[in-house]
Amino acid sequence: MRVKEHAMTNETDGPVPLDDQLCYSIYSAGIAIQRAYKPLLDELGLTYPQYLVLNVLWREDERTVGRIAERLALESSTLTPLLKRLEVAGLIQRTRNPENERQVVVALTNQGRALKDRAGCLGEALLEASGQSPAELGDLNMKVRRLRDEIYSRIGRWSPDGG
Repeated sequence: MRVKEHAMTNETDGPVPLDDQLCYSIYSAGIAIQRAYKPLLDELGLTYPQYLVLNVLWREDERTVGRIAERLALESSTLTPLLKRLEVAGLIQRTRNPENERQVVVALTNQGRALKDRAGCLGEALLEASGQSPAELGDLNMKVRRLRDEIYSRIGRWSPDGG
């Protein structure tokens, strides 16, 4: 594995070539996946970050902005403009938590709930675009999640369950 060789020896006078860096491979794979999803997301009228927010809500509706931000490893200030656009599109509703006025609760509208079934085709698009089997992609996903979780366990600041 060239990444390991470069990391263990000082045979290079500059930075490790991008293709030999795991972080770049993961980053560029993420962009490739988003590009595969883009035509489908365009049909749904969503950006990829908006899709991620909806995905969180499809799993557990009525979450606070803070919980959604934690789950997506984003700052609340980054999330707020996304939520405003989703609200204008009629997909979510934001309300103040009556028990804690500082919290904003985000809930799906009927239109937002209905979009869930239409968004199910994204996984199929990834299978087709990748040429991988569901088992291969599942194994890769498990390895990448394990890497992510190990890194965060050492640097802190995020947990995969949003807590």
